[in-house]
Amino acid sequence: MFSAQCQTDAVTKIEVSNPATGAIVGHVDNSSLEDCLTAVDRAHDAFITWRRVLPRQRAEMLRRAYDLMMAEQKALATLIVQENGKVLSDAMAEVAYAAEFFRWFSEEAVRIDGDLRHAPNGDYWFAVTREPVGVSLLITPWNFPAAMATRKIGPALAAGCTVVLKAATETPLTALAIADVLARAGVPDGVVNVVTPDPPGEAVAAMLAGGKVRKLSFTGSTRVGALLLAQAADRVINCSMELGGNAPFIVCDDADVDAAVDGAMLAKMRNGGAACTAANRFYVHEKVAGEFVDKFTARMSSLVLGDGLTDGVTLGPLVSRAQHQRVVGVVQQAIAEGAVVQCGGKAADDGSFGYHATVLTNVSPTATILKDEVFGPVAPIVVVDDIERSMELFNGVEHGLVSYLYTGDTARGLRLAGQLETGMVGLNRGLVSDPAAPFGGVKASGLGREGAHEGLLAFLETKYVATQW
Repeated sequence: MFSAQCQTDAVTKIEVSNPATGAIVGHVDNSSLEDCLTAVDRAHDAFITWRRVLPRQRAEMLRRAYDLMMAEQKALATLIVQENGKVLSDAMAEVAYAAEFFRWFSEEAVRIDGDLRHAPNGDYWFAVTREPVGVSLLITPWNFPAAMATRKIGPALAAGCTVVLKAATETPLTALAIADVLARAGVPDGVVNVVTPDPPGEAVAAMLAGGKVRKLSFTGSTRVGALLLAQAADRVINCSMELGGNAPFIVCDDADVDAAVDGAMLAKMRNGGAACTAANRFYVHEKVAGEFVDKFTARMSSLVLGDGLTDGVTLGPLVSRAQHQRVVGVVQQAIAEGAVVQCGGKAADDGSFGYHATVLTNVSPTATILKDEVFGPVAPIVVVDDIERSMELFNGVEHGLVSYLYTGDTARGLRLAGQLETGMVGLNRGLVSDPAAPFGGVKASGLGREGAHEGLLAFLETKYVATQW
């Protein structure tokens, strides 16, 4: 049902392999610079007619895409496992989450607002409308290949924009499958275009410099996001940036420890830890530290590492050799700095990119592992003696995407949430992502919000007309 792009002898191929087994999953074209610029031209031409398609019609296409994705959930999830490595249960959840963006924005497409009111002096009227920003370049990562695509494509199409999706070359097959779903849902040719340049730098720069792209929506590292912002500045391109995270997971002295452990497993191990929202730094009050470490370590130790399509496996491999080597290095450095391994701390011995779920204690508040997101199944724990006085530790990183906070006192939790320098807070919850909620961060974690009504507004420009009757 899902096929890669057609190949010819003249086209360079990108080989897509299963990180658990090394088996070849498929091949896609390595899009040339000319291919990418042609995709922008197609989107630019299609925008002329797509922007005039009635909101209700756009909504119905997105709703059909939702229905198709849910009907084909198992097939899509299997594809994600094969090229990404996550376990099937995570992939099934991702497909449902991804499809929900199409359903949510099918409903938002018919709620593009406007305004009409008298000028204060009464001489004329303000007529305020919203119009699609134009051709949108969407750049997505490998960790949620379906959801990161639909979270951008859904609002763009609902607003009346056309798109060029630059998919991650580790997981391009899922992006092509999403485009196929949209085509079968009735979205016209040229509205959704997928490109897979490798390396992507020159092609992305050319697309931004060409003058036809009016919106850039990027999910990825802060380093690459900053580079793209500089490139977009030359054309003053409208930008949304969902960048890195380094989430603290805070367990107060009055927390329900069992609930905190449940939340920690979700916040840390969703997608095997490869999520920008993943809990990365654990700060546990000394009063409950012993109980939390024992129970959390037991849960982490019980995870079974292996091929995500195998029954009983609850933790898949990392996506690539480079990511695997990075996680190995991060843990080795933490141990060299004094961290103690409670469980895990080692790579799989089967030749895959697997790494066992790891809990580290005796971690110094200044340890290197706390400075950047691990993006893997590793949980470093710092014991603190006062939650309120530790706020500088919680906020003392450049990122500010999400925080997790467990306390038995809701008033205290809300007060502490107000002091945390993040765009989102999970208060006694290990999951914050929801298509109906505004997703995004502060500081180096990005600009703008995705999801909710804010996600639609990100692809609209405001126009004001002054008129007299």
